Amino acid sequence: MNILQIRSELRRGKTIFDLPLRVTFYARVSTDRDEQRNSLDNQVQYYTELIRARPCWTYVPGYVDEGISGTSTRRRESFLRMIRDAKAGRFDFILTKEISRFSRSTLDSIRYTQELLEHDVGVLFQNDNINTLDGDSEFRLVVMAGVAQDEVRKLSERLKFGFRQAIRNGHVLGNDRLWGYDKRDCVLTVNEGEAAVVRRIFDLYANRQMGIRRISQTLYEEGFTSREGNPFNVLTIRHILCNPKYKGWYCANKSRSVDYRSKRRVFLDPSEWVLYPDPSIPALVSEELWDRANALYRLRSRQMRAHQRGASYHNRYPYSGKIVCQAHDASFHRHVNRTARGEVEVWQCRIYRERGRAGCRAPQLRTAELNAMMAHLFRQMIPDPGAVVEAVIRLLRPASGRLRRAQGDLSIRQELSALGAKKDRLLELGLAGALSAEEFKVRNDGLNRQMLTLQKRLEAWQAEEDRRHLSPERLNRIRGALERMLAGRDEIDAGLVTSVLDHIVVLRKSTMSLIYLEIHLRGGGSLRAAFDRANRSFCFSRS
Repeated sequence: MNILQIRSELRRGKTIFDLPLRVTFYARVSTDRDEQRNSLDNQVQYYTELIRARPCWTYVPGYVDEGISGTSTRRRESFLRMIRDAKAGRFDFILTKEISRFSRSTLDSIRYTQELLEHDVGVLFQNDNINTLDGDSEFRLVVMAGVAQDEVRKLSERLKFGFRQAIRNGHVLGNDRLWGYDKRDCVLTVNEGEAAVVRRIFDLYANRQMGIRRISQTLYEEGFTSREGNPFNVLTIRHILCNPKYKGWYCANKSRSVDYRSKRRVFLDPSEWVLYPDPSIPALVSEELWDRANALYRLRSRQMRAHQRGASYHNRYPYSGKIVCQAHDASFHRHVNRTARGEVEVWQCRIYRERGRAGCRAPQLRTAELNAMMAHLFRQMIPDPGAVVEAVIRLLRPASGRLRRAQGDLSIRQELSALGAKKDRLLELGLAGALSAEEFKVRNDGLNRQMLTLQKRLEAWQAEEDRRHLSPERLNRIRGALERMLAGRDEIDAGLVTSVLDHIVVLRKSTMSLIYLEIHLRGGGSLRAAFDRANRSFCFSRS
């Protein structure tokens, strides 16, 4: 029966139980505890018996979600399968306990019930006494779903209050597998075996001035591994270095929930963190050592960001991010070897840098060898150098600068968007009375100044990109580099490599003396190269 026929029968005095309908049910509990599983079993039994007991109804097996929150429907597989089956016309009516079983989001509840009605499927929320086949059901659904949604908000606030009280009582919340500690009943005790590794990391970083990748390799060589027996991940070392718990401090408010319904969180600026010495957290390193390590970490981070933003970065290192190890699907990183003859720039697999030769057998590649190979490749593939030069210049002239401008614009616009989100949160705090008018004004003015600075940076960036990439002088420099390279020298312009090379794969069968590569060019072309290091000879073939 379609919805018009059903409503017509209901107006004549019949009840929903008198109509010949194919009926199913939806049941859900939000946790997987034993008492909740019993509740779920009871729901399934109750609805199965209820449907089978009605002579006019045809039983359709129900849909069950176990241990999943009702705040969002995204991860509720049975619920979403039920919606798909309803649209496919497999049943006419759904029984469920209450609106909060269906969804605690008002928007979700209304949206899905409307979708079901569009496919002639009604829902009976039994405890709420709402049948969506009734004409006035939508108004009552909005009211009841709003109440269910507000319960979620209140629950979220109660949990936050409970967390704050637990912290005041000396309970340590958060990660239960914090390296260097054992945690039981919200109390941290020192795990001396792991604590030795934490102290070693701080010593190598702050006192020995080692980089993080070198620390990972050193720990592995000294016999220190992760709980799984692997070398320490670079991110793990960074988290250890930056966690104030290791100096005996409590740290909270690192992130904040944007919406209790979506559970989306944003990370806050360190200036907004809550930090203080906590006697319930045993320190593994001194405050002086922790502060010194983090000052060095911040300095190196600023230097790296400035280095990456530099206009010459991609020109100086044209192979950055373009070489991949086939054995590990890992990128090659730049390194400078210092020898008696001077410095030699090479590229090494990330796994090799973390674990040494035991981790990766791929050979390191010298920049000079890569340049010679690319120059040789171009000379071999180009029969008419003059025509190629003119073709490249024609391609560069209209398209120059678009990619870099898009990347630069995106980076700055993301920062502007983040500041806009901070202003929104600040306004919420002001409206909630959490900030005084004076404090709100100071913070808001500060954010406005930052946004103005970013806007100026965006305009300056765009003007510089126009000047840099559309100038005849730059095109003439590229022309000259192409002509020199195609004239027969073993050298290639860094900008040309960046423009034409997509990536290089170092194949598994490569050895120290014979290197096999797969070269992928922008535009889709690819070929294979074999480089005999002893004879400095190249052989190319189509892949």
